[in-house]
Order: sequence, then C-alpha cells, then structure tokens
Amino acid sequence: MSLPRGTPDLEVLDLLVSVAELGSLGAAARRHGISQPAVGMRISALERRLQLRLLDRGPTGSDLTDAGYDVVELARPVLAAGATLMDGVAELHRALHPSLRVMASKTIADHRIPHWLSALRKLRPELAVELDVANSQQVTAAVHAREAELGFVEGPHSPAGLGSRVLVADELAVVVAPNHPWATRRRAVTLRELANTPLLWREKGSGTRDTVWEALEIHGTPARPAAELGSAAAILTTARSGTAPAVVSRLIVAHELRAGTLHEVRLAEGITLTRKFRAIWHRRTPPTGPAEDLVELAARIESARPNRR
Repeated sequence: MSLPRGTPDLEVLDLLVSVAELGSLGAAARRHGISQPAVGMRISALERRLQLRLLDRGPTGSDLTDAGYDVVELARPVLAAGATLMDGVAELHRALHPSLRVMASKTIADHRIPHWLSALRKLRPELAVELDVANSQQVTAAVHAREAELGFVEGPHSPAGLGSRVLVADELAVVVAPNHPWATRRRAVTLRELANTPLLWREKGSGTRDTVWEALEIHGTPARPAAELGSAAAILTTARSGTAPAVVSRLIVAHELRAGTLHEVRLAEGITLTRKFRAIWHRRTPPTGPAEDLVELAARIESARPNRR
C-alpha cells in the first residue's frame, strides 16, 4: 500500500490542529516555536496541496473555514497514530540502548553510589546511567516531578508522597579541630550543649541538617549557625580551622579522624546521631528493571558492609 500523491506531512497537520485549538496563527506559532509568518506559509502550502481553502484571512486575524474544521477532525486520528508510532520507536530505542536516570544526595553520590553502580555495571554492562547530584530536598522534588526514575536521599524520615526503602543507617559524628576546647575536654558533650553551641551547618534541604536539627530542637531552637556551607568538603575545611564544631557522616570524616586533622567529640552516654540512606521513587512507578536491580544491589552491598568506627 502506498500513500496517495499529495498526502500532507504530519507536522503541517499538527500546525493546523494547533490553530483550531488555540484560535490564532500567533498562538500556534508560539506552541511550535516558529514564527507566525512561517505558520501562515506552511498552511498556505497545505491549502494548495489539498486544493481546499482552510483559513479565512482577515485584517483582525484568521479563522478556520468549514473545510478547515473538517480537515482538523480528519487529522486528529492520523496525528494520534503518528504519536503511537513514535512512542513505539522510542521504546525500541530504550530496549536497544537502555538508560537509567538517577539523582542522589551529595554524601551518597560521593561515598556510596560508586560501589552500587560498579555492581550494576557488572550485571547490566549495556546500561547507560545518568547521575545528577543535589541535596536531599532537591532530589525529592525531582523524583516527585518524574525528572529522575530513582533517587537516593539521607535524612530522618521518608519523604512524603513517595515510595521508599531504607538501605542503611548512617552514623554522624561531632568533630572539632585538635586545638578546639572540646578536643581535650574529659566530660562528654550533651545534646543540650550541642543545641546551644553555634555549629557548622549544611545548607537548608540537606538530609544531614534535617537529622541534626530534629535531634537538637527538643532542647529548643538550636543556636544560630557559626556558618552555613553547601558541601561536606567546605564543612571539613572550616572545622579544621577551629571555627566551630561540625556534625558530619562518619563516611566523610573517617580519613580526617585517622589522620588526626579532626578530633571526634565524645557524646553523653546513650546519644547516637544517625540518619537513614533511602532509595525513593514515584509511587505510581515503583522501580522495575535496571532501577529495581540498583535498589536491590545497594541494599545487598550495604547489609554486607561492616560498621566501621
């Protein structure tokens, strides 16, 4: 079967439908990202091809003729079939070149994701993974908006409105420079003292910040920050200078503690500061295929990892 001679292309039919839906050539031009004269020229060419007058052009604008409305109704199922065709082609591309878009909080991206993706690569060597890094609040917003199939966040609670799975609990440590008064004190630091002390805080939206704030606010609003910094590296650098104490993940500070460039402060008995690492996803699209594999591998790797202090 071959198409009749003079059959118009789908793009110009789509333009005509936009004119009908939006009521003007200018609005149709804006929808398609082209100039209004270009829309007029293409519809004029369509009229010549179909040998029908589709628009009544006047000084105040253009209106579809009866024939124009009829062609629009005939075009709608054709355009729907074209969209179905392209959806199918896109699915074929995904099958031939599978990909996965992931977003992760900064701590997880720096210290855990590389291990998880290495395991995923062995399982699915053909998979292309796109990884974006942000704070936990931004990752959560992206998963809500379906800008990422899968997110990894840190914090005390599961994000509202999303599906999630806890992968591991991450312990936080209070650290100071060796010359800070807390480095040599014998008495343990209480949560009330910590709440009343200006600390080095991560930016708002950070899972670490949310965890520490929730633990301290039972003793009242925490003291005004000594500084608010946008990365763990900046926190560690500032802490080394002796500016103020910081509360950070053991994953981040382990090397500094071994090297002696930072000192861990002993907390009062019974106090443990932890936050959860979670995989999150849109509730309507729970992880399948590569996304499900990544969550399972991450959980398996974390359950097998020794708890290092």
